[in-house]
Amino acid sequence: MELIVRIFLIIASLILIASILLQSGKSAGMSGEIAGGAESIWGKNKGRSYEGKLEKLTTISAIIFVVASLALIVIQ
Repeated sequence: MELIVRIFLIIASLILIASILLQSGKSAGMSGEIAGGAESIWGKNKGRSYEGKLEKLTTISAIIFVVASLALIVIQ
């Protein structure tokens, strides 16, 4: 059981690192936002955009990371 939790922890941490590094900074797209790119940030297409998918992946992997870390502490 401990081995399975450790594997989930390693996979979640690698996905978390990769998804954070792939995200662009908040100030990187300011010129696009001023020119009308705000629809993809606050609009209905946010979840379908590349940034939206990366944000969801980051959130899910962070939750898995925390749960696996807590489960590993409980197991030990």
